Amino acid sequence: MDMLPPLIITILNVFAACFALLLVIVVGTLVTLYILDRRQHADAIRHNFPVVGRFRGLFTYLGEFFRQYFFAMDREEMPFNRAERNWVDNASEGRDNTQAFGSTKNLREPGTAIFVNTPFAKLEREYSNPETLRIGPYVAQPYDPPSFFNISGMSYGALSRPAVLALSKGAKLAGCWMNTGEGGLSPYHLEGGADIVFQIGTAKYGVRTLEGELDEAKLRQITEYPQVKMVEIKLSQGAKPGKGGMLPAEKVTAEIAKIRGIPEGTPSYSPNRHLEIGNVPELLDFIDRVRGIAGKPVGIKLVVGTTEWLHDLCAEINKRGIETAPDFITIDSADGGTGAAPMPLMDNVGLTIRESLPIVDDILRLHGLRGRTRLIVSGKLVTPSAVALALCGGADFTVSARGFMFALGCIQALKCNRNTCPTGITTHNPALQEGLDPSDKSVRVARYCESLRKEVEMIAHSCGVDDARRLSREHVRVVQANGLSVPLDTLYPHSQVGV
Repeated sequence: MDMLPPLIITILNVFAACFALLLVIVVGTLVTLYILDRRQHADAIRHNFPVVGRFRGLFTYLGEFFRQYFFAMDREEMPFNRAERNWVDNASEGRDNTQAFGSTKNLREPGTAIFVNTPFAKLEREYSNPETLRIGPYVAQPYDPPSFFNISGMSYGALSRPAVLALSKGAKLAGCWMNTGEGGLSPYHLEGGADIVFQIGTAKYGVRTLEGELDEAKLRQITEYPQVKMVEIKLSQGAKPGKGGMLPAEKVTAEIAKIRGIPEGTPSYSPNRHLEIGNVPELLDFIDRVRGIAGKPVGIKLVVGTTEWLHDLCAEINKRGIETAPDFITIDSADGGTGAAPMPLMDNVGLTIRESLPIVDDILRLHGLRGRTRLIVSGKLVTPSAVALALCGGADFTVSARGFMFALGCIQALKCNRNTCPTGITTHNPALQEGLDPSDKSVRVARYCESLRKEVEMIAHSCGVDDARRLSREHVRVVQANGLSVPLDTLYPHSQVGV
């Protein structure tokens, strides 16, 4: 030490002092944690294994992130696996989505859809132009949607300002419609120029009185916008049937409170049903009331559980007149998504699209209303195969929420209800929103929509039909528990309509 320069000696002494201080802090912290853990009895693991037991909670928290990147296989994750998310990302970026060396999908898994190709597919020059499906033939301003794939309901409030604006601009570029969700019509829905479906939820955000009833003047003002093409009355949502929307207090900003017509900074919970709708006649009365104000197509959104009431609905329509029918029915799947929902409802209540769609299709056919009321389908429709299967099952149009969230850059962090979304999509934290540029993300949204439509049409052409809307039950088979597939029209034959 005597040979070292004074400066080096000083530096070593400082390092030694810092190390000693750090050691004291570490030992002191561990001793403190040990005492705290041994004295508490709320957590048995921490009490019996002080300090070390704390790592269990840390690893549990970090596990969902590590699994996504290091441990889960491409087809294993829920609710969407890596292969599905990568397809959306590639489509949104305009990258090549072809694969090499064979499929990584287990084609023997029960429920897998196998589309049946024809040996004599039509040449491209032989395709006919897709037919236009009009919605609302009895209203003053019917709607002829240009796209069979559209953006499902996502509220401003659940989504951030730049996310809503990016979706609106992207929908305009892609030529599809955008559903407002139950949170009301914001300036950002309109700013992008897209066709808008205005949703009326059970709380009637944006068109409510102070008592939570329908404010006809507000509804008339909203439906006067040329961009607002249809009105959707939400009865229930797939992820939480029987439960209204849930928006935490930190997301109820001054602007959102004004748009929705609710107090700022307080949590907002929608009723589990509309005050005016307690039975089938009241449902048709409310549809007629809204349609009379809007002069545009009006439909309902629901997740199917019991089905007998649908027969009652159709019978009442035929009694009153076919013009009184809802112009469309949006069927949400029980595995649909949301920003927040109780686990018992999300996991165990309602039917999935694979079961409910053919049922509703058949009931409408039985009562002679299938051509009158259009069927729109939502629920995990993120990839071309999922959309094609819905069209085979009877859908006229399909909508997706989470697919377009992936197009915006969602990484499935599962923090939608925490206001801490790392991609800026479901947060109102300005710092987190800065990473979401509407100009850039709108292009991704449009590319995703266009790529999905193109590949659904590719499936349709492989099956020998001109366009996607001509897909039907005979064009797909569903794998059963024994690994063999059965035609969808055998599982759900039209001959058993009403049975």
